[in-house]
Amino acid sequence: MTFLIIIITLVLIFDFINGFHDSANSIATVVSTRVLSPIAAVGLAATFNFLAFLIFPLKVATTIGKGVVNPEIMSLNLIAAAVTAAITWNLITWWMGLPSSSSHTLVGGLVGAGIAGSGFGSVIYSGVIKIGIFIIIAPVLGMIMSFIISVVVLHIVKKQTPSGVDKWFRRLQLLSSSAFSLGHGGNDAQKSMGIIWVALIATNQVAKNAPIDLWIVLSCHAAIALGTLFGGWRIVKTMGQKITKLKPFEGFCAETAGALTLFGATHFGIPVSTTHTITGSIIGVGATKRLSAVKWGVTTKIFWAWILTIPVSAIIGAGMYLLFNAVF
Repeated sequence: MTFLIIIITLVLIFDFINGFHDSANSIATVVSTRVLSPIAAVGLAATFNFLAFLIFPLKVATTIGKGVVNPEIMSLNLIAAAVTAAITWNLITWWMGLPSSSSHTLVGGLVGAGIAGSGFGSVIYSGVIKIGIFIIIAPVLGMIMSFIISVVVLHIVKKQTPSGVDKWFRRLQLLSSSAFSLGHGGNDAQKSMGIIWVALIATNQVAKNAPIDLWIVLSCHAAIALGTLFGGWRIVKTMGQKITKLKPFEGFCAETAGALTLFGATHFGIPVSTTHTITGSIIGVGATKRLSAVKWGVTTKIFWAWILTIPVSAIIGAGMYLLFNAVF
């Protein structure tokens, strides 16, 4: 029981770091356009991170808990190794100022620990492939949608004065930023719920088909919201300033496209990266001006972080599993 409590605490720490690491996703555009101060922006984002539990069904939690590694081989050592790997990679990329995916580092950690513990047959490849495909689909979808929304918006406001456009979209960006934070909380908090849920199943604390308890839901949403409040300022600078310069109407378009992508993915139970989604959306907005408006050198570094996340996390997860198995 003591080890289970440690695991649950570790998962909530991961959830906190997830919010800390990913707060840039929710606030970078609204801060870089100077619609909100950083403090006000993280407060707004954290609020909607928490309120997301009222909106979304727990399909993503089910995917993480039972759709990556065979739940029959789940053990506390395996879960501890996966979560430790996810925390490690998140902190490394935060220190480097790179917006990587908390979702994919957790998946990588589970896969690596699962293989180390029970071989390659323990991996549910259909689930992992689906998640892997969305490494490409999520940012591309965000990019296409933000490009289309931007073109439509530009057509609508073409006869308006720049100051008038700026005034209206400074207000509208409050809505789009809130919507994106809602999608962020809805998708990302569920990943931690799925891990706690499967840990309880693995220790026979709950039945295999038991629903996820409300205390798990609320604690995970509270942890990610608290992490968002503290903010990952290094990544905010990368997301909001280094990819392309944004105006309020561009921030609105990027956030709206990102929110719609997250809502759809969460509805279908697909764990996607909010980082990938908003990065693609920002690139799509920048591309409406000209391709050179996007700083492709920075973007290339971000892409490399995306590509390396699952394999590096898997290696760390495997190593952690072997360590924990030797110690405990």
